[in-house]
Amino acid sequence: MSIIVQKYGGTSVGSVERIQAVAERVSGYLDTGHQVVVVVSAMSGETNRLDTLGRSVSGRPPAREMDVLLSSGEQVTIALVAMALQERGYPAKSYLGTQVCIRTDGNFGRARIEDIDTEALRTDLAAGVTPVVAGFQGVDAVGNVTTLGRGGSDTTAVAIAAALGVYECQICTDVDGVYTADPRIVDDARRLDRITFEEMLELASLGSKVLHPRSVEFAGKYKVPLRVLSSFEEGPGTLITIEKDDMEQPIVSGIAYARDEAKITMSGVPDVPGIASKILGPVGRAPIEVDMIVQNTGADGLTDFTFTVKRSDYDRTLELLAPVRDAIGARSLSGDNRIAKVSVVGVGMRSHAGVATRMFDALAAENINILMISTSEIKISVVVAERYLELAVRCIHSEFDLGKEPLREVETA
Repeated sequence: MSIIVQKYGGTSVGSVERIQAVAERVSGYLDTGHQVVVVVSAMSGETNRLDTLGRSVSGRPPAREMDVLLSSGEQVTIALVAMALQERGYPAKSYLGTQVCIRTDGNFGRARIEDIDTEALRTDLAAGVTPVVAGFQGVDAVGNVTTLGRGGSDTTAVAIAAALGVYECQICTDVDGVYTADPRIVDDARRLDRITFEEMLELASLGSKVLHPRSVEFAGKYKVPLRVLSSFEEGPGTLITIEKDDMEQPIVSGIAYARDEAKITMSGVPDVPGIASKILGPVGRAPIEVDMIVQNTGADGLTDFTFTVKRSDYDRTLELLAPVRDAIGARSLSGDNRIAKVSVVGVGMRSHAGVATRMFDALAAENINILMISTSEIKISVVVAERYLELAVRCIHSEFDLGKEPLREVETA
């Protein structure tokens, strides 16, 4: 008998019918002898509704009270799922984050999990009771309700799985696994049977919406096997696990993209020590997240400095840098908020040369100009004009034959 943690997101519990389907699915696992801890999100759209409600009452709602408000969405879901299981004859018990004692720090809206008291969960499991736990929430050292921010329910599930030492943590969602590319763009995108934590973290960070990077990072740190499954149909899903030395690895595992990118360029910048700090300092203090950075080789004592931010931060970044441009005597400040980032990821790239050349050749064959390039050991990212995004993804997917079983490189010692 093994313990499984199953997390169901908002779309999976978005109606009474879907909650009944979740209960039916969980009961199937119970019937085969597994013990299950269920972690659920608020019903689809409920957290946004509560957020809007709070902001309609207060222009600047206190963070503590917003966490109390937002956490109420999951309270409804855990009760309904527990009721649906009980109706089928399976003992179940609902738990808020405070009742399980998911201990977090005191950063409202983006709290970090510090510890989980598993005593109640273990007692229930031993007695044949299925715990149904509210995701996305916890409690700080002085008893305040906290929420975990984006990806919070996934993170809750992984943290509980780590604390219990479970067989597997299953993220049940509206897709049936992790694909080589977005199936909405690439017709022959293929579901991956297995992918490493490292690859999944890169894909999630680079734009893949299947899992939030925070939950993947947590799972990798504590070696919790993750499986992405569909809530609505049967299938093996995709297993996310550690890289094994004897495992054959694909050269490229998948392609991720991000549309919400913007590029800022400050031209004619004095090529002197500390200039990057002067440019990026005000941006970092805003705080605005900077992604890719390129500084050209200086000529005549001047250089060009380019970096990317989220599109939602584009106008604010230009405003912050206008006085910096004047202060340092830069020639111009310009930007482009119609760009996109396309990335290839694969641990096999460590032992296989020429991936970048093949990627760049594929883009050149389609007359797609590369605006920026960023690389790491297992990924290559390029910035292109947004209008070429889908064509770029398709031609790179075709170049590496990702619609077929990929060419693999055997990891060597």
